[in-house]
Amino acid sequence: MSNINRRDFLKLSAGVAGTAIASGEAFAQGKPATAPGYAYKPEKGAKLRVLKWKRFVQGDEDAFNAHIKRFTEKTGIDVRIDYEGFEDVRPKAAVAANVGSGPDVIYGFFDDPHLYPDKLVDVTDIANYLGGKYGGWYDVCKTYGMSGNKWISIPLGAAGATFVHRISHMQAAGFKEFPKDMGGFLELCKGLKAKNTPAGFALGNATGDGNSWCHWLVWAFGGKMVDEKNNVVINSPETIKALEYGKELYATFVPGTLSWLDPNNNKAFLDGQVSCTNNGISIYYSAQNATDPKVKALVPDIGHAPYPVGPVGRSTELHLFTEAMIFKHTKFPQAAKAFVTFMMEKEQYEPWLKASIGYVSHPLKAYESNPIWTVDPKNTPYRDCVKNMTPNSYGGKLGYASAGTMADFVMVNMVAEAASGSKTPKEAAERAQARAQRYYKI
Repeated sequence: MSNINRRDFLKLSAGVAGTAIASGEAFAQGKPATAPGYAYKPEKGAKLRVLKWKRFVQGDEDAFNAHIKRFTEKTGIDVRIDYEGFEDVRPKAAVAANVGSGPDVIYGFFDDPHLYPDKLVDVTDIANYLGGKYGGWYDVCKTYGMSGNKWISIPLGAAGATFVHRISHMQAAGFKEFPKDMGGFLELCKGLKAKNTPAGFALGNATGDGNSWCHWLVWAFGGKMVDEKNNVVINSPETIKALEYGKELYATFVPGTLSWLDPNNNKAFLDGQVSCTNNGISIYYSAQNATDPKVKALVPDIGHAPYPVGPVGRSTELHLFTEAMIFKHTKFPQAAKAFVTFMMEKEQYEPWLKASIGYVSHPLKAYESNPIWTVDPKNTPYRDCVKNMTPNSYGGKLGYASAGTMADFVMVNMVAEAASGSKTPKEAAERAQARAQRYYKI
């Protein structure tokens, strides 16, 4: 797409769209497919307003802005983009959906689109085109992106999380490598505390870091919010075991984690307050690009390890999934589709991945081969985050109830209450059960 001019861009025919859809269907059936192009005809005089979460990696925002400029140069479509903190995106998207005005395109989180599916433009044509051209979507992308048999959002990927740790501090605590099981991980954290180099994990309403590790913790022991029939089952023996473990783990934390939001653990790690936390690759990126010699010196000592596996015997990762939603109140739906598609094309997406050193793990299989994942071995643990992740709706179906429960931080609050001792594990699980049932009974 980078070699076409504005005139060519606007002349793409509607027939190509049918080809793209056919390509997506062929891929879904396991057949090889090619997608020569995607047809869109932006409205005359179209202008777009886009809302996206604020970067944790400067290269992300720089590259995204550069691609927006190129999009405008090619199409003549003016794009205004606003960046908001993680915690502010969800409420602003909800307001836009409810009042029927606001940004045309919003990059939201997790199952936000399922809070207001009837307010979103059907983007099945885009999804089929991109899936057909770039090797298909990972399964979790279909879970988040589709409502029934249509796509209501286009996955951008997930800000993958690993356990970011100081290698030398891990070794000083008696471990040659990062533990792969829950018992070993707890012993590592105890050892780090004994050396006055503690761990720390967000227990405030942190959209990314709090949700990812708290869901992992509960799922690792076999707990889950709902069963396959969407009956709330969080108050279970498995959940209680997870919360008892969480209480032991919390005793090793640096003080203050109950109020931590997404930026806090980044700062604590780079300041030397903690030696282990869960985070995206942004800590490593910040250290690499630091002007402070003390922070830059951390680079060779930073390690990234997958979340340990619990008693369930499999990976139970949750990562900060993000997707583009086009709202029906837009006056320029075709222009919005053109924009979302443009940003996912190889010419834009791969340089964006590189600029942000893989802060967002890709949703389309073809991008597995991007050199960013292997140019530095410390990047590689983030490559398969979307491929491996479990949706937050586990073990039931994704929809309004799962989205509401997630937006209300039911899982995070339960873990925080039990870990801190403000409630017993049983009391915390009972409260989470009651809160979740309000959503699942609607």
